[in-house]
Amino acid sequence: MTDLELKELVASLAISQKETDKKFDRVAEQMAKTDKEIDKVTKQMAETDRKLDKIGKLVGNISNNQGDVTEEFFFNSLQVNPHLGDIKFDDIMPNLSKTKNGVKDEFDIVMTNGNSIGIVEVKYKVHSKDIDKLRDKKISNFRKLFPIYNKYKLFIGIAGFHINSEAEKNAKENGFFVLKRYGDIIKFDNSENIKAF
Repeated sequence: MTDLELKELVASLAISQKETDKKFDRVAEQMAKTDKEIDKVTKQMAETDRKLDKIGKLVGNISNNQGDVTEEFFFNSLQVNPHLGDIKFDDIMPNLSKTKNGVKDEFDIVMTNGNSIGIVEVKYKVHSKDIDKLRDKKISNFRKLFPIYNKYKLFIGIAGFHINSEAEKNAKENGFFVLKRYGDIIKFDNSENIKAF
């Protein structure tokens, strides 16, 4: 190989190296742009996650509030008139919960008299699956958790502001009381201190 050929070869390699360097620079620039886009998308996803968490908490609070209002309504109503059908009860307890031998459960409203127990499950909106859960789980859990009442007659009620027809049919077929909201729902607790403005 002559000096001239060697110089030409080195020159062509230098040109090739420059072209390769330019290509690498373009790839590096594109990767930098891609990294910026990934960072931007990551920040947007984090903001979306934050907003979804906030919405989830809000929806959860609304649901809990609806449940609390419904439970309070039916508890107050049964406290004033402690009956399931013709069965009168002497005592009423809200939110009775217990854990025993690995079984844990809570009962929204429990009413007792000398020989009967009334359990009322309260839902804002009652679905047929709520009836199934009462029948298949809650009754046996109550018997396991409170064996002192095993000789008592056990009556079950489902209460809700909305009970769809399928759920109501299911409850009746299972022999459960169905408690719905009807008129006369306002009680004034402070009549003696009322002023006209």
